[in-house]
Amino acid sequence: MKVVILAGGFGTRISEESHLKPKPMIEIGEKPILWHIMKMYSHYGFNEFVICCGYKQHVIKEWFADYYLHNSDITFDFTQENKMIVHNHFQEQWKVTLIDTGLNTMTGGRIKRVRPYLGDEPFMLTYGDGVADINVPELLRYHRESGKMVTITTVQPGGRFGILDMKEDGEITNFKEKKKEDGGWINAGYMVLEPEIFDLIEGDQTVFEQYPLAESARRGKMNGYRHHGFWQCMDTMREKEMLEKMWASGHAPWKIWD
Repeated sequence: MKVVILAGGFGTRISEESHLKPKPMIEIGEKPILWHIMKMYSHYGFNEFVICCGYKQHVIKEWFADYYLHNSDITFDFTQENKMIVHNHFQEQWKVTLIDTGLNTMTGGRIKRVRPYLGDEPFMLTYGDGVADINVPELLRYHRESGKMVTITTVQPGGRFGILDMKEDGEITNFKEKKKEDGGWINAGYMVLEPEIFDLIEGDQTVFEQYPLAESARRGKMNGYRHHGFWQCMDTMREKEMLEKMWASGHAPWKIWD
């Protein structure tokens, strides 16, 4: 089953770095967050990726083009034959298709543009800016058993603010930290989709999270897979720095591969 990754947006909320590169190419532990996402899927044997590029797409294409060299020990011998010697042969079991889905195309439009590369079969979909320790085979099993057109992984994000019990006169009677369970379930990406979803995507300006998903829910064709483990998006520099610290500590919950 192919994995589609949305990697074409402008990433304006993390413009400190996205003015130089697409957000999925912002690095955690000297590797783009896109790499971390792919390693998670690959851990479970999903190795065929279709990446929806757009903003600064050349950065993504060049990184993959040089991936082999960046991850191997190399000798460049200029003295005689002007040759390159590879000392170790590092490789991933990946097949990666990089598609220019347009600079200003919306998420639904990007998905529709890569349809020719997916065939008439179910596929997985996620965003190129969120990491998690999701059990992908369990997600897939849940989707198949549900018989739905769309399965979305849902999470309860941790609260950033404390909760106050306050009287009319302003007296605070209780203060507590907001728990994850106090919040609602949100879309964490990591979806499984049947090809019928393309019938709900009109064109380039279709926002996938609006009509296609809303209509799927209205028709009773959407399920939510509740994920109680780790999930974190990288929308801001604060979130990027938090993920960086986790990785540097050696305790990154999303690193489930060896």
